[in-house]
Amino acid sequence: MEKEKKLLNTLKGKKYDIPPVWMMRQAGRYLPQYRKVREKYDFMTMCKTPEVATEVTLQPIDEFDMDGAILFSDILVIPEAMGMKLQFIEGKGPVFESPIRNKGDIDRLTVEGIEEKLSYVFEALKLIKMSLNEDKTLIGFAGAPITLAAYMVEGSASRNYIYLKSLMYNDTRSFNLMMEKLVQALEIYYLNQVRSGAEVLMLFDTFAGIFSPFDYERYVFPFVKKLVKKIKSNTPETPVIYFPKGGANFYKLLTELPLDGVSIDWSISLTDANKKLGGKFTLQGNLDPVVLFADYEIIERETKRVLEEGRSLEKGHIFNLGHGILPKTPVDSVKKMLEVIRAHNFS
Repeated sequence: MEKEKKLLNTLKGKKYDIPPVWMMRQAGRYLPQYRKVREKYDFMTMCKTPEVATEVTLQPIDEFDMDGAILFSDILVIPEAMGMKLQFIEGKGPVFESPIRNKGDIDRLTVEGIEEKLSYVFEALKLIKMSLNEDKTLIGFAGAPITLAAYMVEGSASRNYIYLKSLMYNDTRSFNLMMEKLVQALEIYYLNQVRSGAEVLMLFDTFAGIFSPFDYERYVFPFVKKLVKKIKSNTPETPVIYFPKGGANFYKLLTELPLDGVSIDWSISLTDANKKLGGKFTLQGNLDPVVLFADYEIIERETKRVLEEGRSLEKGHIFNLGHGILPKTPVDSVKKMLEVIRAHNFS
């Protein structure tokens, strides 16, 4: 009998007593085997070497038997492929040498040759797909336009996003041009991910919540809508999950999108999120990643709470964290969480 792809099936409407589970950033620094690989290569070399990206992607599948394998890569490969010079600096994170400041900088961004420049990503997906067991779902991903723009305009991590918002308010035409180019690049990127084996697509909007609901609706949402419609038009059978971190204030807008899933952060309950989203989508989430630093009884309590909420959802539930797993998370705490999920009795 063929094993079921629980994660993929959940997004297509099937409900399970024990939900599928994976974790955002599940291939990463909290795993000793990841750190061993990281000693040999810098981060971008890992991303750009398909064999290494494959090895790292598969580590949490081998360790925890996760239902989803998410491609090991970075959202900022897109702006780099569009012509921006990217560095990862220890202790500071990603840095762009020449951030976008005006229309001239935006004019220099190019979507030409994106497919060729990112061929290492597609090669990695093909290798991962060949190595995955038939019951595992391969997840492709990218950053949403405004989240990419935030890094591109600020140049690195930011507290107030002054450059980004100033461009948005004061030169909306140039801001829109940048966002259009990002939508074009992302459309090509996602299409090729599916062609290379991705079965589910994640759209990470880490900075959605830095905007007022009014600004999100006016400046950001039109490009999310355009991109999601293009993805669904190109690959209608491939489920799309959107993760607007901190976005609970504008969930109502998301009901206009042809999404299959919405990933929920820990700032709102799954029950309340479902109400705001009109019960339209499969929900993913939403354990606070810091719960995994707590005592086992707290991990058990909070995991059961998320499971119970997920069970009440009309469209099904994918267990996940409310954001990425943190680098110093104890591996045994992850194992405890998974033990609770897989042994949970709802009766």
